Amino acid sequence: MKLLSEIKLVPDRPALDERPLERRVGLIILATDHTTEPDFRRMVASERIGVYVARIPYANPTTPENLRKMQPALTAGAALILPDEPLDAICYSCTSASVVIGDAEIETAIQAAKSGIPVVTPPMAGVRGLNAFGVRRISILTPYTVETSRPMATYFAERGFEVLSFTCLGFEDDREMARIAPAALIDLARQATHPQADALFVSCTALRGALAVTGMEEAIGRPVVTSNQATAWNCLRLCGDETAHPEFGRLMTLPLPRG
Repeated sequence: MKLLSEIKLVPDRPALDERPLERRVGLIILATDHTTEPDFRRMVASERIGVYVARIPYANPTTPENLRKMQPALTAGAALILPDEPLDAICYSCTSASVVIGDAEIETAIQAAKSGIPVVTPPMAGVRGLNAFGVRRISILTPYTVETSRPMATYFAERGFEVLSFTCLGFEDDREMARIAPAALIDLARQATHPQADALFVSCTALRGALAVTGMEEAIGRPVVTSNQATAWNCLRLCGDETAHPEFGRLMTLPLPRG
């Protein structure tokens, strides 16, 4: 084998762009999550916006106690996403854990590693999405047990929504929740929506709700806000992307409410 006699070093380094991609979205997801990454690739990532993911430990079943156990891992998870570099938004992708732990506590934990970065949680984004439609009377559909669903009802009621109906499916394993077919969610949305509700919130980042949202809206004749759709929308708007994507539901055509 003939070896090179010399390796040439270019004397002048090329100019560097400020960033490889113009905008950056950080994503903290559960170790067991099958759905959030594909959804964010589909709805958020582009030649302009990069999505950067960290996974944190999680063990089923999906109970309030197990959900709370993720809180100590949030700071370390955030620190792993492009260390020492700023982000435009960072999302913790677990709806039920966000409700149980609390949005403020999650923001504090994440900003301990990523100071000053806007933090998004699914229930927070869900509230913003419902506010963008100007609705107050809602129905909620979750795949959880009654025990895990109950804090969700309280969360939305405390933020001024009248929860006219709440339907849950009784699942305890988020990996099984991810296996619910999008077509089944359309039928479930029809069954779960109260006749007087102005909108439906479909909770859980494991559900493939973003693939079914237009079908659900057609089936019930009113807006549908889902966990991953809402966080994707919120993160896009924080990145300054106002492009309408009606293929992912009516919410994806609206601006982020101010305040």
